[in-house]
Amino acid sequence: MFEQIKNVLVNAIHVDPAAVTPEAKIREDLDIDSLSAVELALELETEFDVRIEDEELVNLVTVQDIVDIVNAKKA
Repeated sequence: MFEQIKNVLVNAIHVDPAAVTPEAKIREDLDIDSLSAVELALELETEFDVRIEDEELVNLVTVQDIVDIVNAKKA
């Protein structure tokens, strides 16, 4: 799952692949602003057929948080 989410970050949001680790902070380390975060959520929803609410989006801090929420919604 991590690799799939990493691919979304790299291809859709144009994040440096070397910067994407489970511990990477979305805003600080990957420089994803609120507009890019919304775009990321849409890409994740399309890629994984899940729905990420705006309230959930603001609580995502690290790449691992993204992995966890997608896994939880896929279950």
